[in-house]
Amino acid sequence: MNYPDNKLNRRSFLKVSALAGGGMILSFNWLAGCKPNSSEILDMPKEWFRLNGYIKIGENGLITIMSPNPEGGQNVKTSMPMIVAEELDAVWKNVRVEQAPLDTENFTRQFIGGSQAIRIGWNALRTAGATARQLLINAAADQWKVPASEISTDSGFLIHIQSGKRAHFGEMASLAATLPIPGNVELKKVDQFKIIGTSQKNVDIQKIITGKPLFGIDYKKEGTLIAMIIHPPSFGMKLKSFDASEASKMPGIRGVFEIKSLRDDYVRTFFDTVTFTDLIAVVGTSTWEVLNAKKAIQAEYEPISAYVEKRDRFGSEESRIVPAGQENTESQAEKMRVASLKPQELRRDGNPEEAFKKASKVIEKTYTGPFLAHNCMEPMNFFAHVQGDKVECAGPLQKPELTEQALSVRLGIPVENIHIEMTRLGGGYGRRSYAHWLIEAAVISQKLNAPIKLIYTREDDMTSGIYRSRYQATYRAALDENNQLIGIHINAGGLPENPIYPDRFPAGAVENYLAEGWEVPSNITTGSFRAPRSNFMAAAEQSFLDEVAEVAGKDPIEFRLELLEKAKKNPVGKNNDYDPARYAEVIKLAREKSDWATNKEGIAKGFSAYFCHNSYAAQVLELKMENGQPLIEKVVSAVDCGIVVNPDAAKNLCEGAVVDGIGTALFGELTFEEGKPSKSNFDQYRMIRMKEAPKIIETYFVDNQIDPTGLGEPAYPPVFAALANSLYQGTGQRFYEQPFFKQLEI
Repeated sequence: MNYPDNKLNRRSFLKVSALAGGGMILSFNWLAGCKPNSSEILDMPKEWFRLNGYIKIGENGLITIMSPNPEGGQNVKTSMPMIVAEELDAVWKNVRVEQAPLDTENFTRQFIGGSQAIRIGWNALRTAGATARQLLINAAADQWKVPASEISTDSGFLIHIQSGKRAHFGEMASLAATLPIPGNVELKKVDQFKIIGTSQKNVDIQKIITGKPLFGIDYKKEGTLIAMIIHPPSFGMKLKSFDASEASKMPGIRGVFEIKSLRDDYVRTFFDTVTFTDLIAVVGTSTWEVLNAKKAIQAEYEPISAYVEKRDRFGSEESRIVPAGQENTESQAEKMRVASLKPQELRRDGNPEEAFKKASKVIEKTYTGPFLAHNCMEPMNFFAHVQGDKVECAGPLQKPELTEQALSVRLGIPVENIHIEMTRLGGGYGRRSYAHWLIEAAVISQKLNAPIKLIYTREDDMTSGIYRSRYQATYRAALDENNQLIGIHINAGGLPENPIYPDRFPAGAVENYLAEGWEVPSNITTGSFRAPRSNFMAAAEQSFLDEVAEVAGKDPIEFRLELLEKAKKNPVGKNNDYDPARYAEVIKLAREKSDWATNKEGIAKGFSAYFCHNSYAAQVLELKMENGQPLIEKVVSAVDCGIVVNPDAAKNLCEGAVVDGIGTALFGELTFEEGKPSKSNFDQYRMIRMKEAPKIIETYFVDNQIDPTGLGEPAYPPVFAALANSLYQGTGQRFYEQPFFKQLEI
């Protein structure tokens, strides 16, 4: 049987024309390419057979694979099904991919965050594919009356060599679906992979480029009302009263009322992070009508009192002090300075005090990083329809299972009666881990007994959190008379979170090492931001090591490799959380591919490397200065994330991380005045522009057979310091304070 082909016949859109002087010209018929004739349109199977939660096979051989985790641009909706298809031994062109709904019975850990999707799903996805393959083999064995061990598969076919029998998967799918699940299945060896390691197009690409409904903001259902919220204008304040008499009379307005997203007695879990729980909800028939009604509401607010917030952090209880008051950027800095004087010891190796006492040279530098807003391109939104004890939801979120549990408690409706459809995220970066807007939408729907689409304006999102914490780190290095590094002391903290990872490099590579941390309580809402904490610590650590290398008279890359060699041969301490050999390998790859040793006239080079989220990344950034402004010519990234499932997608992810990191390092900043964020939209919060992005980005991967270790975040942190170090080479000035534009005056 011939498989269906989803590629258009090239003759339908290519045209060859003869030239008068000889030769030919090849042209494209885009109209024909966009409108294939009926014979080229794929026919879906008349009947599907489900083999497990991930796979269903049609009677004609077409295969649908469910992608379990939310898609936020990291391409898991393509890469995860590729893993399943590999072990199934399918032909990728005959695979269709669907976004799975939240289904805790068939799938585990349906979330994105921490670069965990592929890493955690690797074995489960492979097992699902291999199990389905074995079911098909068993079905063929039953039908052909031969031992299953004699049957092989190849590109969607079942083959019995001895008898010459052959059948495509669709012919055995109905029988396979009735058979018992095999207890043990054999997974492929890496050298047997046909799909994994090949570049496949994003399965949603056509919908993306043609503007088809795909994102949560696109979700529509007949009779849906539009809802928006009004939150207090500043942190440290809460709703006291409001007058909606005028707004309620406006055209299209169906209701203006107070809602409470979380009950006061609710013990929050890790991702139930939100400051403003008492809100004004405005509901109407259109976005424009609701926006106008919001402006007509007169609200009064009052200061909060300090309180202690209790949380269930994945089974362990923790408490957090939430102070009263409206915070200012200047007063925050003073509180951080005072807190840094009384840190908590997190790790100690050797005798750091003695090392600094005997040192011939001591280098000390302090680095700071501001609050940052996520600024996802798609505004926060969610659809919710509560009908009695049934809930239907749809929209973009990163931790659907955890959000579902919180929603169940808030509405008093069993989890099994809640259905969440996951849409593509128009940006996440941690922001959509805290899906309080879904709970708000559901509470509004329950009150009005109507389907609701809740939409945040850009101003709503940027001024009500969640933000990256504000950080500070002071590094000290002790060098002996031979310029050898004999001691490191790190004092780091934040408002409200301590960013330090005490067991990361250069821990383990320095005989005398001290890591200390501290925190300053705040009522400003903070949470995960792409590569949490690492995005700051990498910038500080790698900028500092560059400066230490210079004082020691060593090449920046050689200096790091020397330290890693020490950590490999004679590691200090027992809890070092990195592999020095893998770390060194990725640095060497970056050095080779960037041609580090070759100097180019007018070009400044900066290097950085970092380990986080189980993977390693190293980067070399080249820039030139023109009229006092940096023009970034090239960034070379080397990454070790284990086996790369989809190389093109992996490169795209790393390129995005580089551009995102450069923009944040140059411009990202949110300050506060009397508890109010200083910026509320893109006209104030500066984002990177096309002319400021690197002209060239090259990405290389360490070729090994280690199981995937994560990629969404590791390529992001190093670029901050790669930029800072190249700016130093180009300007002669070190950069200690983010954003860098303050020093450059861009």
